[in-house]
Amino acid sequence: MENSIIKIGGMSCQGCVNNITAVLTGVAGVASAEVSLAAGEARVSFDPQTVARSVLVAAIEDAGFDAE
Repeated sequence: MENSIIKIGGMSCQGCVNNITAVLTGVAGVASAEVSLAAGEARVSFDPQTVARSVLVAAIEDAGFDAE
């Protein structure tokens, strides 16, 4: 497993956190995702042989948030 921190912009409430958490954990290869509204980031544990970090960033952006 690989751990990565993804900076997220555009979150304003716990609903945003729940939405992004659901999006990330729904991606094949993601073991866990902890999203912090206060820090503006997600800490994601994933299998790099199954999913690339860029796919995780794209999933967050597709949900309507900024990610890098």
